[in-house]
Amino acid sequence: MARYDDSARDALAAAFERDGFVMLPGHFPRATMDAWRSAFEPLLEPHLHATDGNRGPGRYYVTLPFEGEFADPSIFCDDDVLGIVERVAGPDPVMCQLATDTPVRGSGFQDWHRDTPPLFEGIPETPSFQLAVNFPLVDVDEENGSLETTRDTHRVSREEALAGLQDGRFAPERVPMRLGDAMIRDVRGLHRGTPNYIGTPRPMVVIGYSRAWYFRPEVRIDVPRRVFAALPARAQRLLRYNPQVDTTPRTFDESYRQFAY
Repeated sequence: MARYDDSARDALAAAFERDGFVMLPGHFPRATMDAWRSAFEPLLEPHLHATDGNRGPGRYYVTLPFEGEFADPSIFCDDDVLGIVERVAGPDPVMCQLATDTPVRGSGFQDWHRDTPPLFEGIPETPSFQLAVNFPLVDVDEENGSLETTRDTHRVSREEALAGLQDGRFAPERVPMRLGDAMIRDVRGLHRGTPNYIGTPRPMVVIGYSRAWYFRPEVRIDVPRRVFAALPARAQRLLRYNPQVDTTPRTFDESYRQFAY
């Protein structure tokens, strides 16, 4: 059920253009997020025992299988989210990523970074071409690893963003989130993960959307054919560049890393 009319979506898209991100408070049902967390916990467990963290000490990137709760079109095909995505990244976008970032006790501060390089080297930054929709599966604050980000760094070079962070032109900003909140951000905005000081993991879902013509070879979604066949047409269109498979693995090769840009 859409919560925002066209004028509200226009205003949110304008705020996104200015700041590089926008928040949708209480957007997804808490009961649905609770179900996602319950389904996610057994997927995280083998990672906790296998390694110290595939994204640094105490931090885990875990791809979600596109099935069950994680293949819910009411989430990844949400009218308000897509209405904003299409306003800032063009019509007919592509869904290219479904995963989580989860720090646990022992995690630290990430380096300040962007999640992708510029589209073209040596020229000013372009309009948005790659977006991330983030939503937590628990309440998030400074105790369990809230995102730290900056405003208005999505349209400047990494070097200018880092220099501006150093000299105070771009202020660091923590982003607390409640269960059900959603954040839409340009992945070029300078940001970093922060430590989780408590004993409970802090899973943050990321759904990636790109412009219709932009292909990301480093990420993908394996879509079971039976799941794809049951989806509405708009959801199928979003997934058009992803491989279709007979079955989805429960664990994945998590070799993807954020770019140091």
